[in-house]
Amino acid sequence: MNVDVIEDERQHQFVLNMGPQHPSTHGVLRVLLKMEGEYVLDPQPVLGYVHRCHEKIGEYKPARAFMPNTARMDYLGALIYNQGYAMLLERAAGIEVPRRAEYIRVITSELNRIQSHLLWYGAYLLDLGAFTPIMYAFDDREHILDTLEDICGSRLTYCYCRVGGVCKDIDDKFIERTRAFIERLRGRLPMYEKLVNGNIIVQKRMKSVGNYTPELCARYGVTGPLLRAAGVEYDLRKAEPYSVYSEFDFEVPTEQQGDAWAAFNVRYREIEQSLRIVEQALDKLPEGEVMEAKVPKKLRLPQGDYNCSVEAPRGELSYYLVSDGSDIPYRIKVRTPSYSNLSVVPEVCKGMMIADVVTSMGALDLVIPEIDR
Repeated sequence: MNVDVIEDERQHQFVLNMGPQHPSTHGVLRVLLKMEGEYVLDPQPVLGYVHRCHEKIGEYKPARAFMPNTARMDYLGALIYNQGYAMLLERAAGIEVPRRAEYIRVITSELNRIQSHLLWYGAYLLDLGAFTPIMYAFDDREHILDTLEDICGSRLTYCYCRVGGVCKDIDDKFIERTRAFIERLRGRLPMYEKLVNGNIIVQKRMKSVGNYTPELCARYGVTGPLLRAAGVEYDLRKAEPYSVYSEFDFEVPTEQQGDAWAAFNVRYREIEQSLRIVEQALDKLPEGEVMEAKVPKKLRLPQGDYNCSVEAPRGELSYYLVSDGSDIPYRIKVRTPSYSNLSVVPEVCKGMMIADVVTSMGALDLVIPEIDR
């Protein structure tokens, strides 16, 4: 009798592959879903489809030559990945960065963070069936890309930072365009609020979807906006200030609900905080050089272990390097936020309807090459 019941239950269960190429995963990620009707019994992420061995590549070339690889890990936060790796080598070699270069790094990194959040904002809502917001978000994002292109030479995978500073100074045109963008985006944020944030359909799709508690985040190493959506006010720019972030006045947005709606609002509010940081940095921008002149062409790092952490758009990014005293790192390890954030899927998404899995995974803001390094 019991066997018959079990067999009958299994007739309603099936396995569904979400990906590897799927409209709502935005990368080559496969999630194996064990389903019963519309409900997910067991979601399991499957990785490795775009793995490129960046860390191993970094162990076979001079330390400075690894900088372009950092941008290929998170193509939406490339400048922040540049900055983190440059800081790692500067700490290891004892190199002092000119103050003007530090300010420029902050300005460009925060612009990079804004464009990352704008892309996520539009793409996430597209996943949920809203087409219009991505057109507005990409319109605003184009202004950032145009501005960064003038000084970086590219629009996505930047290699702008150098050990000891940045490769090119910013000019009056860059400053004017950046100030104009700040005014423009602030003027459009009320439109975003009216079009999207106050939309009851958006709220119904996101509220109570996902349960990110501080305890869950601690177990899985979840950082960034997801952690702050669970009520934990932790941002490396405030908690462990690096570069010149301690000189700026800004807030760390948090929410208490720990659901997709909370993560959505945290990222949206972070856009305004990044605008505040950029504006202050432009006002205080010092004169001077943008490169330390004493950086040797062949950079030999003293023997030892070195670590550097920065706040990327998706959470804590850490570089760990082991040096044997040569100019080629003995070991490189990169701790990327998306990898840890993705690990909560089997627990958080279990028991959800499949439509809510799309909502929950979209709230993670995953960048797949960052996971498949």
